[in-house]
Amino acid sequence: MLIQSRPLADPEVAALAAAEQRELRELAGGAAGRDIGTHGDACWLTAVLAGRAVAYGGIRVRDDDTGELEHLYVRPAYRRRGVARQLVAALEELAYQRGHSLVRVETGPHLPAAVAFFRACGYESLPGDGEPGGGPYRPCLAKRLPVPA
Repeated sequence: MLIQSRPLADPEVAALAAAEQRELRELAGGAAGRDIGTHGDACWLTAVLAGRAVAYGGIRVRDDDTGELEHLYVRPAYRRRGVARQLVAALEELAYQRGHSLVRVETGPHLPAAVAFFRACGYESLPGDGEPGGGPYRPCLAKRLPVPA
């Protein structure tokens, strides 16, 4: 598997984003999924297998110490193969290189598999922080990154 930086405007990444939004709408009973933000500080990575983009995700600056995972998505046919775990590891490394000591992620209450996945990756639950979209109806998880010796 190759993990590469690609912009959201890349046609394959745009197709992944559209598939993610369709799936989120279905899971949420027709409610709109979260729009892909245009955070100027976000970096996007794409997982490519056999020349095809099969997953993407981003990391953005939340504050000086914290990076936030954005829109982690793996095509259904490629799930449960370790793609998401490798992509998360690459995004965590990118966050570390950007000087973050903490990575956090918000997910939806209709995505219990996502919460279980992030817990398996070492993320721990956080209380809602009172920001729009946060709180008890939007699970927040975080992981402390290793500190250089």
